[in-house]
Amino acid sequence: MLNKKTFTMKGIKMFNKIFKRLFLFMALSLFSINLHAADWTMASGYPKSNFHTQNIIKFIDEIKSTTSVNINLNPNDTLIKLDAIKTSLQRGQIPIGEIRLGIYGNEDPMYILAGLPFIAPDYSSAWLLKDVQMEYLQEKFAKKGLMILYTAPWPGQGFYTKFPVNSVSDFKGKKLRIYSTATQQMGSMLGFNATILPFAEIPQAFSTGLIEALFTSPQTGIDIQAWDNTKHFTYAGAIFSKNAVVVTKKAFDALSKADQSSMLAAAKRAELRGWEMSAETTRKQIDILEKNGMSSKNAPDEIISTMKDIGAMMTLDWRMKASPEAQAVLDRYLSMR
Repeated sequence: MLNKKTFTMKGIKMFNKIFKRLFLFMALSLFSINLHAADWTMASGYPKSNFHTQNIIKFIDEIKSTTSVNINLNPNDTLIKLDAIKTSLQRGQIPIGEIRLGIYGNEDPMYILAGLPFIAPDYSSAWLLKDVQMEYLQEKFAKKGLMILYTAPWPGQGFYTKFPVNSVSDFKGKKLRIYSTATQQMGSMLGFNATILPFAEIPQAFSTGLIEALFTSPQTGIDIQAWDNTKHFTYAGAIFSKNAVVVTKKAFDALSKADQSSMLAAAKRAELRGWEMSAETTRKQIDILEKNGMSSKNAPDEIISTMKDIGAMMTLDWRMKASPEAQAVLDRYLSMR
């Protein structure tokens, strides 16, 4: 039979055991909360198979392991349509998202500079242009309460058509889908009836007859299964437009200095990786197009020459619309190229 003293000692021991377990649980909970003190929702516009999305996933994994931020990615327009992500960021609806820089030409000509044909016709010149543009772009984004974390380029562009392309005359009157004001102007100057359409609307536009051709990258052709609606891919290169991963200043400034530093370091690595992924993927993607029954070839010299002439004319037109500060960015780039 237990006496009062025995009961008291056992009670104390049991209480101490329970208290230690409770303390350990609370400590681990607090550590977990501190480990991922910020949960961010991210929107992007492309499927998980797209190299842009794959790069974002790697970036998110690194952020999770090196900062207190946990980023929940919603790809492929599942949360917000791609072309509405920048507006959602500005309104504070999400703290981080992926955008296409080239669709904001109506806000500032700088956004479409990289979209002028042959202004930066290869990866090395596109990287240089990105570096020269960045200070100007960051100042523009800062006025909207935003900050670019990193950019990544699309591979060189080409024409997806139902007909073989042998000369510029083959384009006359054909209905072309493009993705920016710059490529719309280029398409029109090549003889197309060019229409700007969001990525997600391409399949339906083909089925309704709104479009019959595309000017876009091999990656986009795979994402939309271009072989369902076109037979020929004619690679021109010409344009290396960029996407950007953007964060709100409010969300970024709320982080600790250590987290900010780690996030910027991860972004720097993601940018380099994204450019490498883009460069490595072009030939593989064209192979995929061919395996799905499409023919592919480089654009004939006549088309390349015409596109270069169009690019020169568009650059002159760009200068007329650009501010002196924007023109200075272009002049600096051209002097360094």
